[in-house]
Amino acid sequence: MADILQINKVSKNYSRHNALNEVSIHVAEKSIFGLLGPNGAGKTSLIRIINQITGPDSGEVLYKGEKLGPQHIERIGYLPEERGLYKKMSVVDQVLYLAQLKGLTKADAKKRMLYWFEKFEMQDWWKKKIEELSKGMQQKVQFIVTIIHNPELIILDEPFSGFDPINTQLIKDEILELKKNGATVIFSTHNMSSVEELCDSIALINKSHKILDGTVKNIRNTYRSNTFKVSFKGSIIGFTNALWTGAEILIKQTEDDIHTLTIKLLNNYSSNQLLEAVLPNHQIISLNEIIPSMNDIFIMKVNQGNESEVLQDNETK
Repeated sequence: MADILQINKVSKNYSRHNALNEVSIHVAEKSIFGLLGPNGAGKTSLIRIINQITGPDSGEVLYKGEKLGPQHIERIGYLPEERGLYKKMSVVDQVLYLAQLKGLTKADAKKRMLYWFEKFEMQDWWKKKIEELSKGMQQKVQFIVTIIHNPELIILDEPFSGFDPINTQLIKDEILELKKNGATVIFSTHNMSSVEELCDSIALINKSHKILDGTVKNIRNTYRSNTFKVSFKGSIIGFTNALWTGAEILIKQTEDDIHTLTIKLLNNYSSNQLLEAVLPNHQIISLNEIIPSMNDIFIMKVNQGNESEVLQDNETK
């Protein structure tokens, strides 16, 4: 699949602060891409460069193979983390005004606004001022403004902030629908469960550097540790003896007469070998591999990066 966006060795500095250090990221067309990282990592700086609010100090950004320029602005929709609605303006005037700024005629803007307001059940709120709306309702208005001109590339910065679970699911469904209809979505979030649910690929930035990227599936598989959770009936001592040196028991739990162990298999010991060793004298209830979540991987990689930086600082002192 072709790339809609290619970010090649982009660096950005503010005074004495290095926000981005030769970051390279490729975003495939018609995909959902997660831009991840702790606060202050450089995500917002990169998003501002893609939106041409600022420019890189070095490196380049290509949009469909062309150098990113003003001609691409109308193809991009941007939902910033800090929302930018005019509080004293009515909802309908706000949407029509911002839609026309993005190149729509007033007639087209009104037609598309009606479609989205009906879809989100917001017809009763048209004449209200933004300041009269709840935070969640304001978020819906901002989301509509972001996508009303049918952009090819949609950038969502913390899109679920302020939403209750029902409206969070509503926006998730719309993100998937936008992808189905041909849009590419980049979203930045701290909600790792949403990343696993929605994203095809991710990039993780920490302290101005990209430290991880790839598909969610491949990344999770890469960090598998041959760890399993097994539940069984029978003697726990006999079970551990049967494993001998093939496994390390990490966690033990017992409820009623069912034992549950979290086990790390060692020395290329397989789950089949585990079952062969314990089945003669134990009843296996379940055996499941524990594959690390994106949240686990996020924390591990960020901590590794921070520890590496501390070691480097100590070495230079």
